[in-house]
Formats: sequence, structure tokens, C-alpha cells
Amino acid sequence: MSEKIIVIGESRDNVLRNVTFEAIAAAKKVNGDAEVVGVLCGADDLGTQAQEMIYYGADRVVTVKNEKLATYTSDGYGQAVLSVIEDENPDGIIMGHTAIGKDLTPKIASKLEAGLISDAVDIEVDGDEVVFTRPIYSGKAFEKKVISEGLVFATVRPNNIAALDRDESRTGDVQDKTVEISDLRTVIKEVLRKATDGVDLSEAKVVVAGGRGVKSADGFKPLYELAEVLGGAVGASRGACDADYCDYSLQIGQTGKVVTPDLYIAVGISGAIQHLAGMSNSKVIVAINKDPEANIFNVADYGIVGDLFEIVPLLTEEIKALKA
Repeated sequence: MSEKIIVIGESRDNVLRNVTFEAIAAAKKVNGDAEVVGVLCGADDLGTQAQEMIYYGADRVVTVKNEKLATYTSDGYGQAVLSVIEDENPDGIIMGHTAIGKDLTPKIASKLEAGLISDAVDIEVDGDEVVFTRPIYSGKAFEKKVISEGLVFATVRPNNIAALDRDESRTGDVQDKTVEISDLRTVIKEVLRKATDGVDLSEAKVVVAGGRGVKSADGFKPLYELAEVLGGAVGASRGACDADYCDYSLQIGQTGKVVTPDLYIAVGISGAIQHLAGMSNSKVIVAINKDPEANIFNVADYGIVGDLFEIVPLLTEEIKALKA
């Protein structure tokens, strides 16, 4: 059983992503008695972020500050995290299954010559064994991976393991560590963001997604209005992206983002298997489509057959009235 577990934190615009707090909760599920050590990398002051990790359950946080860590590169972050791992000699390592997590953790696992369980959606402990559940075959089935000995190394899918309650009375040490970052093979000159403003799609509790049925870029406007009143994010099928109705940063599916919100509203989406791979594990699915035979209704918990351009505005107004 693990005695010390490292949680690699991830931030965006100097704000920790929710999946960092979920990773701390995952570490506690692996072993509630283990010391949870957070790791943060960056070029700016990391004290506020470190304190947030402590409020959410970390016992101690190690920060690595270096100007070469201003923007993520697997070389830079890999050197920083591996240096902390060497010092701490942990029994487990947990990180979010995000774009950065999917890039960084396999390289660290390779350096450590350790196994890696990616995209875990649940964690159970059975005696001395840690059992991770992860989706396979585009989410159509699940497999259980068992770690009976050695390093517990895993990434967790956002929105699947609930974060612990934030407790400002929690205290813990924040340690600054100096790491020499050298031999970088990648230099980031400029970052062009295509992500939309507002709620992060991969971490949103509510997602309103549009497909080819919205017919145009203007057809997405009612979806943005609905998402706003619900406090959610807007997504899209690949068909909508291919038709230039929206940017590919909104794409959900096998070749896009995988989301697991509490509520997924599919608007004008037929339900191709590639799209279902990215959203079928949502907790509640609502489908709006004029075709009663659309495949999306086979996975939906609630279905509305009708014209989306009439239904979505009505739904928005009803929600506004309820919230008034």
C-alpha cells in the first residue's frame, strides 16, 4: 500500500484546473493514509496555487520555478517533475488525463521504467491491490487494471472522481525546489489559443453540443445562449467543425475531446459512433433532433423530437424564468 503519493498539478493562466483537485481525491482513494505531495511547475510565483492544493487535500507541495517552465514543454516539465520524484521516492503518482497529462506521463513512466494506467474513471482498493477502471473500445466497454505491487502511476479522466471539499483550515508546507533545466529540444515562441472564453469544455459540468443540424455558424448562437444560462460550455460534432460552423477546439468525439459532464445536451447531432466515443459516459444525456430515428436517441436519457431552432430558445427562456 502506498505511503507517499505525488500529484502533478496543472494550471491554465495561473489558475489550477479542477482536475488537479480531482487527482488529489484520487490519491486519497488509492490510500487515505498516504502523504499526498503536490508538484507545481512554472515561471511565476506558485504560492497561491500551492495553497489551493493544500486546501483541497494535499499535505505538502513542492514548487519548481524556472523561466524555462513559463510554457509547457515535455522536456522542461519532465526534467522538473523527475527531479522531484527522485527526491521524494513516491509509491504513487497521479495526474489528470488532459492534453498535458497524456503527453507528460508516458515519458515520465518510460524514464522510470514503470507501468502507467491512463484515463482512469474509478479507483477501488481490494486488500493490497489497487483496482483502476478505464474505458476501452471508444467507451463501449470498461476494463479493470490491477496494481498489486510496485509504483502506482495513473492519470484520471476529468469529471469522474469528485474533488474533496475545499477546507481553508488545512495547513501544509510549501517547499521551493531549484532545478536546472537544460538541453531543451523544444522552444515555444508563441501560443495561439483557439479555445473559447468561459467554462473549460473538458471540465464543464454542463455541455451543449451542436452538430450539422445547426446548419450554420449563426445556428450556434442559440446554443451559446443556452450554455450561458446553464453555466456550461459549448461543444460540437466533427461534422459541424468540418462544415466550418465552429472551430475544431470545440470538437467532441474519438478524434476530439472526451467529456463526461453531469448534463450533455446534443443539439442537431445524429449520433455517429465517433461522436458517442467522446460523450457517451456523460451522467445525463438530452438529445434534440428532428429525426426520431437518429442514433443519438439510443444513448439519450431524454429525447426531444422537433425543430431545434424552436426548442432551444424555448428551453433557454424557461430556464431563465426558473432562475429569476
